[in-house]
Amino acid sequence: MTPSRKALLFTAASLTLASTACAGTAGDGAPANGDSSADSPAAESAAPATAAAAAPAGSYADGEYSAQGSYIPPSNKTEEVDVTLSLKDGVVTELSVTTSGNNPTSKQYQREFTSGIQEQVVGKPLNELDVHKVAGSSLTSSGFNKALDSIRTEAAS
Repeated sequence: MTPSRKALLFTAASLTLASTACAGTAGDGAPANGDSSADSPAAESAAPATAAAAAPAGSYADGEYSAQGSYIPPSNKTEEVDVTLSLKDGVVTELSVTTSGNNPTSKQYQREFTSGIQEQVVGKPLNELDVHKVAGSSLTSSGFNKALDSIRTEAAS
């Protein structure tokens, strides 16, 4: 088989797969065959996008909010993360993070976390924030996320 024939067959197969994938859902995200069961792959892939789209971006009152989150590192000595942020139209405009630093290793990770968190949070909608590992620190992130949950609750009131 010549290289150009292989390329033609590959292109035809790709187009077939693409058209099959597009035909799998109706315009509203429901399966084209009318089956709306949650067990179908189309329903599973549409659910996260629908949930994210349903959360209103401006559902938080403007203002400054503070909360504390905690976590337990391998040293088994509870560490705290104090978070203060400002909201405008549901978007974080300013952020301040202070950590407890009870353990030398924790202090190092917390310094790395606080040096990298600004770029992941400021300018982003509060309802979309879910911080994971920042500059090598994942445990500090869990305390930070707990503080964000408290702030979301307070700002939504």
